[in-house]
Parts: sequence; structure tokens; C-alpha cells
Amino acid sequence: MTRPSLADLAVGQTIGSRTVEVRRADLVRYAGASGDLNTIHWNDRIAREVGLPGVIAHGMFTMGQAVNVVTDWVGDPGAILDYGVRFTRPVPVPDPGVATVQVEAVIGAIDADAAVVRVDLTVTFDGAKVLGKAQVQVSLG
Repeated sequence: MTRPSLADLAVGQTIGSRTVEVRRADLVRYAGASGDLNTIHWNDRIAREVGLPGVIAHGMFTMGQAVNVVTDWVGDPGAILDYGVRFTRPVPVPDPGVATVQVEAVIGAIDADAAVVRVDLTVTFDGAKVLGKAQVQVSLG
């Protein structure tokens, strides 16, 4: 796949969007892969005891799912130079059912000299942001 061209980009341009459906089984797989076995990610009783609405998705899982819209757009995960977020709200995952997370990616800044763009992600659940200041630096050189 060919990387996007800087000449074809403008600040404010949407480069992709995605709907991510999160199920409890996804959390189990992520816990095993990441080693994050915190009970708030699999036990409703414990999650509620600590003030959560129930089991919540791992923040890093949500972060990883959100950046996929950028890696799909650029065609090369190695083009990601930096990625940072602020975790602002949990994503409760029902059982049974799914939590639906919406992701939109917009060009936030362009550095033509360095051939780098900043992609700003808006990541929401039930209309509320779950990742704040989600920014991805992408090399297009």
C-alpha cells in the first residue's frame, strides 16, 4: 500500500473513522496477552465495589483499538512515531452484549519539512470522550 501524500492532506481533513465493538471475550484475550489481570476487567462485583458501573475495558486496549484507524490509513504501523492519550472515562462492557466505541481521525497539523502529520483522534462511548488529547504523530517520508 502506498502512503498518503502530504500534498493531498489538509488540517481538519477526516482520514478515517471506525466503530469498535468490545465484548467480554476481547477483554479476556487482551488480559492474557498483556498480563493485565486486574479484576475490574472481568468481575462485575469487584468493579462495582470500587465504584465502577461494572466490568470496564482496559484503557490500553481501547487506546490500541483506536489507533488502528491510523495504521490502516497510513498502511504501515512503523510509520507511527508517537502516540499519546489521556484516559478520561471508562468503557463499561456488558455481559451479554457489546460496548460500542466510535473513533474518528482528523489531520490536526502538518509539518511539510519533516514529512510528519499529527492525527487527532476523537474516541467516544455513549457520546462521551473516553480518550482525551489522543494524538498520533505519523511519518509520511
